[in-house]
Amino acid sequence: MTVSFQINGSTCRYSGDPMTPLVDVLRNERFLTGTKAVCREGFCGACTVHVDGEAVMSCLQPVGLLDGASVTSIEAMSTGDGPLHPLQAAFEAADAVQCGMCFPGMVMSLSHFLRDNAGASRADVKAAMVGNICRCTGYERIIDAVMGVISGARADG
Repeated sequence: MTVSFQINGSTCRYSGDPMTPLVDVLRNERFLTGTKAVCREGFCGACTVHVDGEAVMSCLQPVGLLDGASVTSIEAMSTGDGPLHPLQAAFEAADAVQCGMCFPGMVMSLSHFLRDNAGASRADVKAAMVGNICRCTGYERIIDAVMGVISGARADG
């Protein structure tokens, strides 16, 4: 089966098993290794990407269902020497990243959440993190980083 879809604005044509997980196409075919393949069961959230603007776990997304879709991976959140996405910068400032395995999925999940919840509370952020596992932190620095982005948005907007 051949499918054609966009990845970070570039056309991707994939010919092969339609049940191949999107995470494998990203990492093995497109060499976009920012998306992490950790649990491969939809449990940890490390492989989260945006498909047509929605946060999805790419380990559970068969590539055969993506014909005509638009996929955004962590690599599109900032470009080269350009500025980091505000959430990436906040994670860095809050020293929220340790091993880095959960970071891409957290950024993708939480950026999607913030798109529609610019005035979220700390409890809202905690609830939004369900589905993203981090084994290195106690989550507080991650929540602090997200709250910093929210506070900045309130101050600017």
